[in-house]
Amino acid sequence: MPKRSEEMLMDLWMSLLLVWITCVPCVSMTPIIGQSKSTQTGGSAAVASGLGEGQRLLSRAKRGWVWNQMFVLEEFSGPDPILVGRLHTDLDVGNKNIKYVLAGEGAGTIFAINELTGDIHAMKRLDREEKAEYTLTAQVVNADTDEPLEPPSEFIIKVQDINDNPPQFIEGPYRASVPEMSAVGTPVTRVTATDADDPVYGNSAKLVYSILEGQPYFSVDPNSATIKIALHGMDREMREEYLVVIQAKDMGGHMGGLSGTTTVTVTLTDINDNPPKFSKSLYDFVIPEDLPIGKMGGKVKANDRDIGENAKSTYNVIEGDDQGVFEIITDTQTQEGILRLKKPLDFETKRAYTLKVEATNIRSEPSSGGPFKDTATVKVVVEDSDEPPVFSKPMYLLEVNENNPINTVIGTVNARDPDSSGSLVRYFIDRHTDLERQFNINVDDGTITLAKTLDRETDMWHNITVTATEVRNHSQISRAIVAIRVMDINDNAPEFATEYEAFLCENGKPGQVIQTVSAVDKDDPIQGHYFDYRLVPEMLNNPNFTIKNNQDNSISVLAKHDTFRRQKQEMYFLPIIVTDNGNPPMSSTNTLTIRVCGCSKDGIVQSCNVEAYVLPIGLSMGALIAILACIILLLVIVVLFVTLRRHKNEPLIIKDDEDVRENIIRYDDEGGGEEDTEAFDIATLQNPDGINGYLPRKDIKPDLQFMPRAGQHSGPNGVDVDEFINVRLHEADNDPTAPPYDSIQIYGYEGRGSIAGSLSSLETASSDSDQNYDYLREWGPRFRRLGELYSVGESDRET
Repeated sequence: MPKRSEEMLMDLWMSLLLVWITCVPCVSMTPIIGQSKSTQTGGSAAVASGLGEGQRLLSRAKRGWVWNQMFVLEEFSGPDPILVGRLHTDLDVGNKNIKYVLAGEGAGTIFAINELTGDIHAMKRLDREEKAEYTLTAQVVNADTDEPLEPPSEFIIKVQDINDNPPQFIEGPYRASVPEMSAVGTPVTRVTATDADDPVYGNSAKLVYSILEGQPYFSVDPNSATIKIALHGMDREMREEYLVVIQAKDMGGHMGGLSGTTTVTVTLTDINDNPPKFSKSLYDFVIPEDLPIGKMGGKVKANDRDIGENAKSTYNVIEGDDQGVFEIITDTQTQEGILRLKKPLDFETKRAYTLKVEATNIRSEPSSGGPFKDTATVKVVVEDSDEPPVFSKPMYLLEVNENNPINTVIGTVNARDPDSSGSLVRYFIDRHTDLERQFNINVDDGTITLAKTLDRETDMWHNITVTATEVRNHSQISRAIVAIRVMDINDNAPEFATEYEAFLCENGKPGQVIQTVSAVDKDDPIQGHYFDYRLVPEMLNNPNFTIKNNQDNSISVLAKHDTFRRQKQEMYFLPIIVTDNGNPPMSSTNTLTIRVCGCSKDGIVQSCNVEAYVLPIGLSMGALIAILACIILLLVIVVLFVTLRRHKNEPLIIKDDEDVRENIIRYDDEGGGEEDTEAFDIATLQNPDGINGYLPRKDIKPDLQFMPRAGQHSGPNGVDVDEFINVRLHEADNDPTAPPYDSIQIYGYEGRGSIAGSLSSLETASSDSDQNYDYLREWGPRFRRLGELYSVGESDRET
């Protein structure tokens, strides 16, 4: 009740304050002498009170304004414009010849002034949140001439705030999270509301927060808006999400204030506060004894009410598996425990297992006192199966000497049937691993023997696969790898490491090392190689060379004198016997080739051939042969070129007494007939005199028409056709307008010495209409039909 009285008293004071704010402008309209103030720089208020008439200061009269700071209430919506304030100047002493002028922000639109009285009215509804104050300028001017009577003065109209904006949560709605089982007072999140009202003036923007929904789980601080845990033991597994409604109220939360709300969704995050729990306390599995290692034999599952990492568990076998036959792993997708085999099961050895399995959380909370665990019992019954034979060893290592005879026993493999029935076993060699069939095996006892002799130098190791199969069930097969190592015997003689060819200088000194020789042996004795070198018996007293043992399985060949000459002997052959230290020892004879060469003073070999004495200095026999080959090739090219030139210059027509008419030249070209005068003008060939005349073009129709003439006969001025054709060919080659090809046309021109004359109708003096074809009838019955055809054509033209 006292609190309610205080709230009513506060609301009464607020009402009186609003009335006072509204009445202040009305009071400010009363002129106050002595409180006038000029905002112009350098200006001063004219003070008239307190001075006698005789004591007036002799100074220039200045204008004096009378007003207080003006205020206007926002959101005022009365029927008439609201009076903001009144302007008054010292010049306004009843003189009606002045007027007030208002300028600045909102002058004429928002604010209007009475020109005569100086009253300022607000013409529109104002909103402080849009604009809090307006700066205007007042001036007194002559009412008739509009001349300023005083300088302008600036003043401010402030918009007074009222509580017209409710609080707003700009960032809402909110989402927050807090760990489950958090202590009371644990902060969850903080919300923030804003109020557009003036935070300085009054309590319009003073906010107070409260919780409308979400109790008794959460609380909110009224001033900071921090949401906190209000209930102990909030469990995510019981309820995971909560909806909280927060209210912000202005006016300090008092009656009449505006409010706004927002929602906060609070999610409890999981902590590891629940242990794993097996769905059953006893699991029974039947596993066949032939289950492969690593395969699944069964599944167990421990459920956890937590989620995420807190729900993950690991499984272990803690009892009942002393031999380490089983293991249990975790399926990362289903969180199940997979029971697998680490070792093979044997029904004949042990037929049942009782295991104790434990599930443990991976993560643990510091306050939980250690990781959560749960255990279950797993009983495994081994089921009997028909198992394949089992070898005594998974891999056998056998040895045999190379070159041993066929059927030599290498070793034996052994396998047995692990089943209680004990079936017999048969042995075989997988021929995919013994493609050359070098080994055999006894199918009954597994004895491996040689089928071919072996050579260590070819293959040192042989890996074969032996299979064991039950006689009773051929599908039960097992395999074992047999590695056979071929042991070395001394069956290879040593030989030179390479084909040596030594060079001996003619100017060498006695005792000079000609060549260092070493040997190799394909055998590989355990004690290592040792080679003995000696000359063949017939070369022991060799006058030219000797050998020296270098004590490192090599020898040096030395020259005994310095009188070696290429002219005397160019090449020497030195046979050397090399013997190894094997049992029995093996030896071979190798020949060292020694070539006598010419050397420089420094001992550098320059030439090793006898022909070098007759050759120029710096030229070898190969270089001379190359030079001679080039010379011969050039001579052959010159001879061919000259022959082709001569063959090209020979005349096309034979200039001897042979009758060219005996040469029959056949053409498959039908031609255009006698009327074809544009294809080729033969008149030039038929008239050798035209050599100095006009040259007709063969690619265009000639403009000059030759007059027909009678058949030509030979005269005293005969022309050689060969020369004529060469001249025409030369002119055609030098003529840029000639066709882009060379063409030699050969015709059966008889020349002027022929009594036959020309058979062509191109040069006859008569035309087709003037010729008489009656003579064709006189040639015989073969030409009678041809004559009739020409006669008919002539009669048609006449008609």
